[in-house]
Amino acid sequence: MAVKSWQAVTAVIVVSFGLTLLEIPSGTWFTTAALSLACGVAALSLMGTAAILGGRWPVLESVFGGLDRVYEVHKWLAVFALSLASVHLLFKAGVRGWETAAILPLDPAWTRLVRQGSFVGLMAIVVVALNRNIPYSTWRWWHRLSGPLFLVVVLHGLSIKSPVALQSPAGIWLAVIAALGLAAAAYKLLLYPFVASRAEYRVVGVDRGPAAARIELEPTGRGIDFRPGHFGFLRMKVDGLREPHPFTIAAAPASTGKIAFVIRALGDYTGELVSRVSEGMRADVYAPYGRFERARTAPREIWIGGGVGISPFIAWMQDPAEDRFDKATLFYFYTPGRVFPDIAVLERMAAERGLEFVPVATGPNTPAFVERFSQIVREQNPSALDIALCGPKGLHEEVRKLCVSQGLPPDKIRHELFAFR
Repeated sequence: MAVKSWQAVTAVIVVSFGLTLLEIPSGTWFTTAALSLACGVAALSLMGTAAILGGRWPVLESVFGGLDRVYEVHKWLAVFALSLASVHLLFKAGVRGWETAAILPLDPAWTRLVRQGSFVGLMAIVVVALNRNIPYSTWRWWHRLSGPLFLVVVLHGLSIKSPVALQSPAGIWLAVIAALGLAAAAYKLLLYPFVASRAEYRVVGVDRGPAAARIELEPTGRGIDFRPGHFGFLRMKVDGLREPHPFTIAAAPASTGKIAFVIRALGDYTGELVSRVSEGMRADVYAPYGRFERARTAPREIWIGGGVGISPFIAWMQDPAEDRFDKATLFYFYTPGRVFPDIAVLERMAAERGLEFVPVATGPNTPAFVERFSQIVREQNPSALDIALCGPKGLHEEVRKLCVSQGLPPDKIRHELFAFR
């Protein structure tokens, strides 16, 4: 069972508050000073946990159910860190009778600067991270500052006079989280590009469609090991295209080591990539990531792809190790005039594997989809049904409503988060 965002955030806050209260007299628990102190400890803990999750550790994918979920938790940890830091800033974290001391005493002017700088920096990074109108390159540059910012936050925690001693349970809790968070931030900033799982590839084929392209790459040495449904971060070795972006691998493992990505021009970077990519270009691929794999043991499968969300299902269909495709139905939502790959290509893939293929051009409320989906649901015991979806948030919401109307729980849908930001 994967850990949810609310569970991770709640656990960090509860532990932080509980350990903080152990350090102060019980008679002051219900004061604004206690609230401020506990919120400060929790905010630092949330930031440290977010930094740990930002390191892209493989073990955390298993805990949270994929890197896309890791980044969702990472986002909410930062949001709640800012919220609690605001409360901490609002009230004084001290009252008469508390025994306080700074772990790392600084000049009062520096202590004040670090306190205010840590809050302003946290606020700026969270606001920028949540603003989807900001170009990815700007967002990524700001986000890289979160590691140095966390160091400033840790310095703030060390320099203020507090009843939390380093050797106390709350102090040990903070020290462990801070150390792990700083180590993860340093790893991601300095070491990840050199030690992470990656391989160099050369572009050997480009098939362009309406505002989209299928890019085929072959390894220049040893390729990456992955399973159908995984995604990777593609970093082209070309000026102007060097930013690493996540894309689902639209291919199954092959003896040649070749992989492919289906990319739609949805923004500045992807538009530039689709228009400029050509054979002979080289790229680094950091992979594998994700947990969106076929439910092989499910008696009945429904696959739902929207736009470039068809990519993992292409990989599933191309997997030579897979069989029993007759128990699966693939619904493909597309926009006429912008469809890519072509419907005929997907129909041929599905026919070769014995898979039912239902193209839908008029949205998730069209009778062609609603009636066939409902029929499959009625014919199956809900426990025997696996529903896998990859597509935009709007599509997911409509399918979720349809599931509820058919008596299925909303969490019956397995899906990847279509966007990390």
